Amino acid sequence: MNNEKPALLIIDMVKDNFVESKKLPITQPAKQIITPINHLIAEFRKQSFPIVFSTDAFHEGDFIFTARMKPHSLAGTAGAEVIDELDRREEDLWLPKPRFSAFFDTGLHLWLRERGVTLCAVAGIATNICVLTTVMDALCHDFKAVFIEDCTATYSTAMHEQTLGLYRRNPLYPLLRVIPSTDLISELQNR
Repeated sequence: MNNEKPALLIIDMVKDNFVESKKLPITQPAKQIITPINHLIAEFRKQSFPIVFSTDAFHEGDFIFTARMKPHSLAGTAGAEVIDELDRREEDLWLPKPRFSAFFDTGLHLWLRERGVTLCAVAGIATNICVLTTVMDALCHDFKAVFIEDCTATYSTAMHEQTLGLYRRNPLYPLLRVIPSTDLISELQNR
């Protein structure tokens, strides 16, 4: 990682996903990744690497809500804001996104290129949807990508592990890696 300039992309850690009264299956697993994400944020800050909070910003009549998914994280609502428990600051990029990937119609690839970023470390929810599409789109935009296994979550441990398992051994290694946050922090500190 010595020649890489990483950015931390934190996906969909929005208030709508943390409302206890909704009893969403993603809420408890998502709560468990807050602390390790904050540890990563601290390391990225220490080394002045970019941090991006990319959040769903849907609209009531969006195509994706014509299936089983119910409207949530609507653009401009409090539910689409980053949770207060994460250390988001003014200098971080808050990037609302119209679909699953942080790269879809957001200009993120240009913003990252302007800052010399070569590697996207991806955290947040859900491992099997928005995190996965962001990782894949990072590769499609010629960035190396890291799934941070203990900083991502989905509605079930089995689905989380199955998704990561698909990419632990892949033909794109080392362009695409699955590693724990402790390994990533060690790599950052040993640059």
